[in-house]
Amino acid sequence: MIIFVAITFYHPNMDKDIIRIKVVLAEKERTNKWLAEQLGCAPTTVSKWCTNVCQPPMETYLRIAKLQEIEIDELLNKKYVTSI
Repeated sequence: MIIFVAITFYHPNMDKDIIRIKVVLAEKERTNKWLAEQLGCAPTTVSKWCTNVCQPPMETYLRIAKLQEIEIDELLNKKYVTSI
């Protein structure tokens, strides 16, 4: 059974790493282009996620976690995330 938890993002400064997609890609030695190809989206979309300009839908987080072979919570910087 999968339970979805609603989360809100608190980011007083956009330069903080809220979403760790870029960090995880670097740790796995993969590129934005690789992730875009795997997800079937534009590289510019992945770039926006990596720079925290916008965030992907929750379903995409799940796909990214599966592709990277990690738990979904590794994609989120818990310091800036609060559960509802």
